[in-house]
Amino acid sequence: MLRYLLCCSLLFITMLANAQQPTVVRIQGSYDATAVTELYNSAPIGIQLFYSDSSTQLTTGYGRGNYRWNKLNISSSNGTIRNGVLYFDRAQLINDHYRITLTVTTGNSDPLKTTITLPYITGIRFNHYADSIKRDIRFYLNVEGKFNSGKVFPLDTATIKFAASTGKIIGQDLLLDKNDSSKTVIVEAWYKPNDRMYLRSVIPVKQAPDNDSLLIKNSPEGNKRKRRQ
Repeated sequence: MLRYLLCCSLLFITMLANAQQPTVVRIQGSYDATAVTELYNSAPIGIQLFYSDSSTQLTTGYGRGNYRWNKLNISSSNGTIRNGVLYFDRAQLINDHYRITLTVTTGNSDPLKTTITLPYITGIRFNHYADSIKRDIRFYLNVEGKFNSGKVFPLDTATIKFAASTGKIIGQDLLLDKNDSSKTVIVEAWYKPNDRMYLRSVIPVKQAPDNDSLLIKNSPEGNKRKRRQ
């Protein structure tokens, strides 16, 4: 009888202790804004857990907390999460309006959700490296994207498509034949996920030959004189 009462008492104390333990009532996710997520398909993320007793905890890694990721059961609406790094599909990200929902379970708690919104392009622009195109020399078509994060990054043919009124588009270069007689070239660029983002630029073709008098020439005789000194 005494043993029975002791067991009941221990069970009651255990249940009472468990009932008094704070539970996770809300979570909030964030991503590392320094990870250039604008261009790369991965980003360190952090989860902040809010408890019923008003305390909070942060995950390790980017969150700089001490709550380990292996204690979380976490899934994502886009891609996978490995040790605090989210790997996502950019095409799906665009379709989902750049929002990714994370579903998190801790211990025996009910699943909780949080949504992270990643950076997206708000506009594109040409930023030419030269004022004119030279025939028979590749001209790099530099297109930059401005993001809602305030950052500006160069874009490549993964997201930009090009067209030109003359010459040949080779990757992201424009090449005019050495016998091309055009005085200007109209270059067009579209942002592939949203072709309403459109650019048009009229670039002059250099007509005068280069001024070779400005070249520093390599003279064998000059080199001999230098060695004698």
